[in-house]
Amino acid sequence: MTKETGSIIFEDREDAGKQLGNFLKERYRHLDPLVLGVPRGGAVVAHHVAKSLGTEAEVIISKKLPLPGNAEIGFGAIAEDLSVYIATRYPLNLKPETICEIIDRQTDEVNRRIHDYRGGRSLPDMKDRTVIIVDDGIATGVTLIPLLRLCRKKGASRIVVAAPVGGRNYDPNLNEADNLEILVFPEWFYAVGQVYAFFKDLSDKDMERILSQ
Repeated sequence: MTKETGSIIFEDREDAGKQLGNFLKERYRHLDPLVLGVPRGGAVVAHHVAKSLGTEAEVIISKKLPLPGNAEIGFGAIAEDLSVYIATRYPLNLKPETICEIIDRQTDEVNRRIHDYRGGRSLPDMKDRTVIIVDDGIATGVTLIPLLRLCRKKGASRIVVAAPVGGRNYDPNLNEADNLEILVFPEWFYAVGQVYAFFKDLSDKDMERILSQ
């Protein structure tokens, strides 16, 4: 579905997850997929997608590598297997030691999230399974690329990246996924939250409540 819109579409992440799950149901439910949500916001959406598909959900961890002085822009990302992706779309004028420092900081945060959000458990077995990686929206998609590569290395037979909303100027390496399932593409995309009536940054306390479900 590639619906153009400039309007509010989703009440919140729960509503977005239900709508996305309903859209994916006919195509993927019979495959017994594994749904993996990207914390924090993607975990909420993934929970409701998994309920719609009648399958299990788990969190999968990735953190963007933020540009110094502009934390909103990620020049790459690190996944929980500690694989690193550096996007080529941004000209980097960073010293190698600066990049290493950023990677080290984000590695610590990745490990903390594995401990706090998944209790240190390994990811579920995904060999020969269809895996659906879910986020609450896709701007550049940089944080998702090392995750889909991680799933490929773990033997997933089919990898789907799904989100309620996305911009069209995403990183081309996101097309390594077997399918991209994005409900809406705003005509003028400037932020993931623009199609949500309620869209706040989630805290670790919010994650405790989400994971308890």
